[in-house]
Order: sequence, then structure tokens, then C-alpha cells
Amino acid sequence: AGLCAAIGGMFPSQPIPAAERVLDTVVSEPGPGLPWYRRVVYVDDQLNYVYTSETQRAKPGLVWMAQKEGLEFWDEMTWWAQRYQKWYNASLNTLSQLYNQTEGFHIIQTLFGCDLREDNTIQAFYQDSYDGRDFLTFDKETMTWVAADIGAQITKRRWHAEVDDIQGWKHFQEETCISWLRSALEFGKETLQRKVRPTARVSDRSSHDGLTTLSCKVSGFYPRDITVTWLKNGESKQQDTYSEGILPSGDGTYQTWVTMEIDPKIKAHYSCHVEHESLLEPLSVSWGALFLSRGHRSESVPTLGVEFTEICLSSAGRKGDGYTVAQGK
Repeated sequence: AGLCAAIGGMFPSQPIPAAERVLDTVVSEPGPGLPWYRRVVYVDDQLNYVYTSETQRAKPGLVWMAQKEGLEFWDEMTWWAQRYQKWYNASLNTLSQLYNQTEGFHIIQTLFGCDLREDNTIQAFYQDSYDGRDFLTFDKETMTWVAADIGAQITKRRWHAEVDDIQGWKHFQEETCISWLRSALEFGKETLQRKVRPTARVSDRSSHDGLTTLSCKVSGFYPRDITVTWLKNGESKQQDTYSEGILPSGDGTYQTWVTMEIDPKIKAHYSCHVEHESLLEPLSVSWGALFLSRGHRSESVPTLGVEFTEICLSSAGRKGDGYTVAQGK
């Protein structure tokens, strides 16, 4: 569960000034759109670059990365990825033989990176899995690799001999990774530090047992952190709200939906309350019960004279506790 949960939330649950994440995926049976080795690198929540065994070259994922970094940088990123690619190829073969798995689909996933915190301290980590099971982690406090089984122990010994010893890996996490992160932050500060206002739309639809589902569709906001709460007569209804989570919009911003079921026969004022760092004051978007009829979608205008907007959220697929946005959900 460890690595799967980590990949599901690539970034820490608490906001930090900067983070870099490297996700390596290796498969035994590649196919269309699924190379046998892929590396994706993120700075904060923005795609930095991608390398695959098909392209054999690190390619920028952001315009400013392509413009700011020179050929030397991309050569270095390609060298690092190819170094790991060679290692993974040998490891996959070794593990298949060790576990007597000469056929079938098998996968290695590795997640590692570094965080630069507000007090200028550094937090780094490494964790990988084989076929979805935790496999090998690096404990920086004790300066040791923690192996889950005999296969991981053999992998650990080979890693020390062929890739990095303990001191070398510690240097990578504390020096090399942070150096890459600082460089990306400097070049990409206009993108990474920008603030984009959310837009919000409130609608309704008939639900079961005569109930009505109210929905806030929220899009176009950055950064990701946000709070959204449904209010009934000005009081929070956190325990009754639900969300499918925050998703990338494909343009560098985010979108989400927050819903709540109500009894339309009970007269009340419902509104979505939105807080985001791009807003000077919270945004409130009201739902107009007077326009409700079975199967009809009403679109209400925001209160306080704010123009039609779309809201923001935080926690994914969860009911209750409000939605103070969790990073990487």
C-alpha cells in the first residue's frame, strides 16, 4: 500500500515551498503507449520532463523548461535516465528469475525526490515496489536500505555495487536533487508562483427518493490548494458534501466537482463557499431554489456581485471534513 499511496499523492499533504518527484515505471511486457521504461519528473505539480525507452531522450514537459535549459542540461538528464534504464533492465530480469516468473506482466515502480522546506531544510526519500508490493526503501535517518524480502536484499547489494553506495545516494538526494530543484524554480518562477482565479458554476439534478443533488463544477484555478464548502443558511454542511477529487484541466490549471443532496421541500438558502489564495475574499455562489423543477438544471449567479465563476476543492472522493485541499489527491 505504501508506494501505491505515495504515487496516488505525489506531493506532501501539507503545502511546502518546493518539491521534486521522479517516478520510474518498468514493465516486462511493453505495448502501444506503454514503453518498457518511462521516467516522469515533476517540479511541484508541473511536469518537468519525460524520458522513455522509445525516445531515448529526456524531453521537456513545459515550455519554459525548453526555453531556459540548454543542451548540456538535457544531455545530463538523458544520461541519468539511461543509467537507471540499464539498471532496471538487469533488475527486472533478475527478479523474474528469482521469483520464477519467466512469463506474464510484471512491473517495477520507483518514486523518489526531495523537498525544500520553509526553514531551508531538505527532506528526501526513495521507495519502490515490485508487482504492487513494497520492495525497497531508503531510511535516511539510519542511512540504510530497508529490504522487504530476499529479492529486495539481492537488489540492495547489486545497487551498492553497480549504482550508488550509501554515501553516493545520500549525496544525490541532498545535493544533486536539490540543485535540479532550485534551477527549475528559478527558471519557472513565473509559472510555478502564478495565481489563477477559480471559476464556479452551480447546477442541480433530480436524485433518488425525491431528493435533489446540488453540484458545483469548479475549474481554471492554480495553485492546487483550495477550500470548498456547501453552506445551508450560512452554516457549513461539511459532513454532507462529496467530491470525486481534483483533476488537471490539461492547461496547467485544475478542476473539480463538489456535490450535496438536499430535500427540495425544505426551504433554505444554499451556496458554495470558496477560498483560494488567488481571491482577495472568499467567493460565494448561490443556488436558486425558485428555479428548481424535476430534471431541470439551474445555473445560479454568485452573490456579492462577483461574476459567474467556477469553484475549488480539496479532498478527493471523500464525504465530510470539508475540503481543505490535499496536495496530490
